Amino acid sequence: MLALIAGNGRLPELLAERWRQAGRELMVCAYSGAPEAVPPDIRFRLESLGGLVRRLRREGVHEVCFAGGITRPKLSLRYLDFPTLLLVPRLVRALGKGDDGALRELIALFEENGMAVRGAHEILPELLPEPGVPTRAQPGPEDRKDAARGEAIVTAMGAADVGQACVVARRQALAIEAMPGTDWMLASLRHRPDGLPEGGLLFKAPKPGQDRRVDLPTIGPATIRAAGEAGLRGVVIEAGGVILLDREAALEAADAAGLFLWVRPRGG
Repeated sequence: MLALIAGNGRLPELLAERWRQAGRELMVCAYSGAPEAVPPDIRFRLESLGGLVRRLRREGVHEVCFAGGITRPKLSLRYLDFPTLLLVPRLVRALGKGDDGALRELIALFEENGMAVRGAHEILPELLPEPGVPTRAQPGPEDRKDAARGEAIVTAMGAADVGQACVVARRQALAIEAMPGTDWMLASLRHRPDGLPEGGLLFKAPKPGQDRRVDLPTIGPATIRAAGEAGLRGVVIEAGGVILLDREAALEAADAAGLFLWVRPRGG
């Protein structure tokens, strides 16, 4: 049996649909505060994580898939169940690390309890698009230079465990992704004192050395529309490292806005 640890966004819904279409057994565990796009079998908080792991073992769960974003939680001692109480020192250390370090601790906890962690793209391989430019608009020479600059910036950010995206125009970083996320970053461009950028692109890629079973960066139609509203020429994602949700709708949005979508090999 697979346990789907569901957060925000459309990804949990897509994964649950595919898994059940294959006739396989699924248990949906929704993080507290996540919308119920997929009706959950279990709702849990960080403070009941230990109890969740014990229950999954009792239910015969052997595989776990994390899908959808969550807001970085705070640990509240008053909600602790007993199994999680035993994990408090470990959870405190994990939350004191960056996102990548905290996720590695989470993966280790499930693996230590006999559950293999599977990436969303292992269940839905088509989430990772093939390299190329599937849109009518195509990147030009300046866009290729901006993409190379974007890769260098996101690599440096990722080494510091800061974010997975930036906006670049004429080799200058106009914005970098932090905790509020990509959509907030793109919206912030509309409030620049010098106005919207002329051209430029959104670059998105995983962090160097990131465990790609969890927290792969994701874009979809809303991201494409937001890039167009921000005055950008295109969106560049790293091939094999960024999930594209609702591919056809995303390409339609890009074509409607006159943007290119470039699925770019690393270093390419």
